[in-house]
Amino acid sequence: MAISSVSKEAARDRRALGIGAAAMIVAAGTALGLYLGLSGSSTAGQAADSGEPAIVEPVDGTELSRITLSASAIKRLDVRTAPVRTVNAEGEPRTAVPYSAVFYDADGQTWVYTSPEPRTFVRESITIDLIDGDQAVISAGPAPGAKVATVGVAELFGAETGLGQ
Repeated sequence: MAISSVSKEAARDRRALGIGAAAMIVAAGTALGLYLGLSGSSTAGQAADSGEPAIVEPVDGTELSRITLSASAIKRLDVRTAPVRTVNAEGEPRTAVPYSAVFYDADGQTWVYTSPEPRTFVRESITIDLIDGDQAVISAGPAPGAKVATVGVAELFGAETGLGQ
């Protein structure tokens, strides 16, 4: 598949599609989160394996949260990660994330969940320059080598935001 730049019209269409997809993902993630008993709030200092499937704590200085999943929640959700890579795109080295890691929010903004340590996830904004097959080439976001969630992304969003609870 040839690499193509995202035009403004294509980006707008992709954003509109992303909004619809985000709504479906949030609904599915919320339903699964409710089924698994994921909680959008926690008591600080509580251990991840103390019976709470997810502990959500604010990240200082941001509107984002740090999500720590219990080992059993990781297993139930089958959460998987992959590294951010450097790929050859448009004749030069570029940063890319697996497209399965990309999450479109209701406003059409694009995000990934990085995993700075085992069982811990933080949502990070990305800027997609182009899509090449199963890779999203980005100009802003996590650095190569960082781990991003590729499976369980919608459930992480549901746990972080508490939507539908």
